[in-house]
Amino acid sequence: MGTGNGQRISRESSIFDPRLLLSSFPVGRSQREYAPNETIFLQGELANAVFYIDQGEVKLSVVSKNGKQAIVDILGENTFFGEACLAGEPVRVVTAVAIQRSKIVRLEKRALLGLFQRVPNVAEEFISQLASRNLRMQADLADHIFNSSEKRLARLLLNLARAGEQRSLPGVIPKISQETIAEMVGTTRSRVSTFLNRFRESGFITYNRSAIRVNPSLLSVLSGERRDRP
Repeated sequence: MGTGNGQRISRESSIFDPRLLLSSFPVGRSQREYAPNETIFLQGELANAVFYIDQGEVKLSVVSKNGKQAIVDILGENTFFGEACLAGEPVRVVTAVAIQRSKIVRLEKRALLGLFQRVPNVAEEFISQLASRNLRMQADLADHIFNSSEKRLARLLLNLARAGEQRSLPGVIPKISQETIAEMVGTTRSRVSTFLNRFRESGFITYNRSAIRVNPSLLSVLSGERRDRP
């Protein structure tokens, strides 16, 4: 691969643009479409590539030694995942599954590291994006430890509504089951249903069987008094 495209990233992109990075991959890049609930990679598989969500959404989950499963994150468009292989992760520690029909780009680890060596500023911007996601995941962990389940649900909905391209509110969350939401929040499906109905009655959200629309007013739940216990 030549360095021309990488130099174009350096000159034209003061804010990291994943599509410019992707254009630097004449080799070592492939793309395929995944059906809803189709597995992209499994926990324990060889980790030798980074993935990019061109369209759709992806769920990351982990299974413990005793068989208990937990959802780690849900990622939207214009997001990279599987990047731990760049830090020497030999096998996947999570399973990645398409939530809806998704177009996923696969970037070979060796080719991506080669680009980073030739164009260091691309590596810096890439790391900065991943660091921002890591900070959000740390905030999610603190949220699980200290906040009520109602606040955890509100925060999850706000994050999902602004996923991928960091969209401003109001935002729409494509179809996601209440069972999945309950698993991510760490509560029961019945409590999720109760809170969603409460949010809808308060005008914080509107929803039907295909999507949830999150309004900026939902932010008030995070700053309000605690009304329930985990």
